[in-house]
Amino acid sequence: MPPAPDNDLWFREHVHVHAGPLRSWLRAKFPQLADVDNLVQETMTRVWRTRERTEVVSPQALLYRTAHNLAIDQMRREQVAPMQPLAEVIELSVYEESPAPDETTARQQELELLTHALQSLPEKCRQVLTLRKIYGLSQRETAAFLGISEHTVEAQVGNGMRRCAAYFDRLGLP
Repeated sequence: MPPAPDNDLWFREHVHVHAGPLRSWLRAKFPQLADVDNLVQETMTRVWRTRERTEVVSPQALLYRTAHNLAIDQMRREQVAPMQPLAEVIELSVYEESPAPDETTARQQELELLTHALQSLPEKCRQVLTLRKIYGLSQRETAAFLGISEHTVEAQVGNGMRRCAAYFDRLGLP
């Protein structure tokens, strides 16, 4: 869709108004990012370009999804991989356009690798890591659910993370 005469107004009313909250969200969600301001600028530029090509049904969702993806890409380039509870990732799934096929394939491969890494863990360790990192339960909730001590949960998470890291190292992955 070619740029409409009201593109500037649309951008100010539907995108730029979210710059401050987006910057704060990125700093809270990805504290290891070095240049959040640059990431916000790149995000807004990409949303603007998308608007020039097609109709944007939910500008705020597109803005946050784009920022999230750019932050993940930047961290990958820096070889830093954050662990997020799956519940938080699902909350962000408000972007209405389908991902590109290469993104879908990459995500499926990452999920398969993570699944294999988790399956390689001893049963108790796998249960603890899944409840803590995938389902986002607290240490106390995980301990109560499995009937073990909080100290055991902490130890199993550390053990599981080390084993998963070693699994990825054996495959030559960051």
